[in-house]
Amino acid sequence: MQRSVFTADHEQFRTAVRDFLSRDVLPHLDTYSENCLIAREAWLEAGKQGILGLEIPENFGGGEAGDYRFNAVATEELAAVNAALASSFGIHFDVVAPYLVDLASAEQKQQWLPRMASGEAVAAIGMTEPSGGSDLASLKTAAVRDGSDWILNGAKTFITNGYTADIVVIAARTDPAKGSKGISLFLVDASLPGFERGRKLGKVGQPEADTAELFFDDVRLPADALLGEPGAGFVAMMERLPQERVGAAVSNLAHAKQILLETIEYAKERKAFGGSIGSFQHNKFLLAELVTKIEVAQAYVDAAVAAHSDSELSPVDAAKAKWWSAQVQNEVLDHCVQLHGGYGYMREYRVARAWMDARVTKIWAGSNEIMKEIIGRDLAL
Repeated sequence: MQRSVFTADHEQFRTAVRDFLSRDVLPHLDTYSENCLIAREAWLEAGKQGILGLEIPENFGGGEAGDYRFNAVATEELAAVNAALASSFGIHFDVVAPYLVDLASAEQKQQWLPRMASGEAVAAIGMTEPSGGSDLASLKTAAVRDGSDWILNGAKTFITNGYTADIVVIAARTDPAKGSKGISLFLVDASLPGFERGRKLGKVGQPEADTAELFFDDVRLPADALLGEPGAGFVAMMERLPQERVGAAVSNLAHAKQILLETIEYAKERKAFGGSIGSFQHNKFLLAELVTKIEVAQAYVDAAVAAHSDSELSPVDAAKAKWWSAQVQNEVLDHCVQLHGGYGYMREYRVARAWMDARVTKIWAGSNEIMKEIIGRDLAL
């Protein structure tokens, strides 16, 4: 079915993103995988293409697209090449940048936004903690006042870009007596004394995306490191999670769709029992189901992208897009592995790596179970 969410301008941008990926990223993917991080040269080239500045105002070196559909185009193209690219770059330009644009002081914006737009500074966000998972309201990382400064202590885990990030948005408890209303956000310079990184975590999939633990040992933060008002951090995160979740949905489907297209071609070429495996009725019916499932899910996600572009996407609808797209992605890729047979279980085959890359999408950005809880509460259950 023909998609209608994008215009000619979006498709022109899509071509530029594809050219960047083909020229500056694809030749180096194996190296990124071996090193468990994306080289800074790729970040700089992404900055030159305007990918990293989509949310950043022009006076700070960004493109200030003012249209979320450009974010979606970039995410689709990144995910179609490699899920980890969408994860790492997406955290930077689609998740963290809006926090700075909306909440940072004028001085902090001037210090960081131009460097984020250019790729000179890589950004991350620290919500998840070793004991907390998706329960953001129970975080233990804390910041206490010391004169006009803040002293930060605690730890974060599973932080995408954590090993290479220059700047990290950190959620910390500033008033233990107030529950979720005692959580604040801070912009933490990774070069500050007391900021420590753990090892690059050995994930099952997405090795190209560096992921690390972060530790804070009496990190002294200046007053303007506070993002927004004290105690307003939880609300700020809840307000911005729909964008993170619809971005995840866009990535999930683009990733699965590309591997499915490649699997269909494989099914046409792979011979068994005197014919192509795609010609067998079971496989033909299965592929028909998978294509339909992707296209139907795509229609909902496209509607969510359009709604978010008009500032009308609700947290509940974002939760629906996130969990369902992750479910569809994992179902589709599991079948793609099966259709490849034994070769589908070999790491040198792209389908096997994609299968491993996809499993985390049912966990992060709020687990699928948490998404269903959000939807269920909306049903007054």
